[in-house]
Amino acid sequence: MAASAAGRFITFEGGEGAGKTTQIARLAQALRARGHEVVQTREPGGAPGADLLRAMLLEGRYHWPSLAEILLHFASRADHVESVIRPALARGAVVLCDRFADSTMVYQGFGLGGDRARIAELSSMIGLVPDLTLVLDVSVATTQARLAARGQAADRYESLGEAFFARIRDGFLAVARDNPDRCVVLSGERAPDAVTEAIASVIAARLPGLA
Repeated sequence: MAASAAGRFITFEGGEGAGKTTQIARLAQALRARGHEVVQTREPGGAPGADLLRAMLLEGRYHWPSLAEILLHFASRADHVESVIRPALARGAVVLCDRFADSTMVYQGFGLGGDRARIAELSSMIGLVPDLTLVLDVSVATTQARLAARGQAADRYESLGEAFFARIRDGFLAVARDNPDRCVVLSGERAPDAVTEAIASVIAARLPGLA
């Protein structure tokens, strides 16, 4: 089912270093300035129980079998949706989420070779589809350069290397092609201000009530 008509659910997707964090913060600020309640959140995590699972997934202390890893992501998501996202939508808030089910399909499915049909089935069980998904697309070279510029220790996924990043990029573009009514691909290669302007144009066209 789609997000509650009372609120709006917008997800940001893309590979590492695509600029999602910056753009979510800018969109949240713009929407709040227009009088909207905005909830900023992220996955994996976003709720107390979900954050515990996030640490298990990203620290890389244990190599999870494929199905176990997929199920952990969806256990985290189920807690996040029921504890944070649905209540916010029910009271009319705009929820901006850094990653959602598309990231599980791309990272665990396209990137790590997990069962995509099973991931799709689990997504259906969660029963929540974003109103709009903004996919920020950057090249593998840009991903690597931006990760290096951060100057901080890489998490498990950030350390998987060039071939993995290429599969991730291809996966997000494939998801967007398969879901044109929901997904819009925007180049994350541009200056942040240009990306912000492009997002504003998409919001005005796709969700005019928020413009």
